[in-house]
Amino acid sequence: MEAKTQRGPLNEAQMSVLRLLGHMKTVEEVEELHKLISDYYARKIDEEMDKLWESGEWSQEKIDALMTEDLHAERRHAHAE
Repeated sequence: MEAKTQRGPLNEAQMSVLRLLGHMKTVEEVEELHKLISDYYARKIDEEMDKLWESGEWSQEKIDALMTEDLHAERRHAHAE
C-alpha cells in the first residue's frame, strides 16, 4: 500500500504536533507520543464502530458477507481488459 503525502502548507493541528516534537529530547519520548496518538485514534475508531453496530449499519451478517466476497475481482477484471 502506498502512503499518501500531503502537499502544501501544514495546518494548525500539524504545526501543534511539530511544536510538541521540538520539546522532545529522546527517541523514547517520540515513541511514547506516537503510541498515545495511535491509541487515541484506535479509541475513536472503536467508538465509531460501536455507533455503526448499534444503529444496525454494521452487523455480523455484513462481516460474514465480506468474508466471502472477492474484493479484488473488479480490479482483476479491469487489468484483464
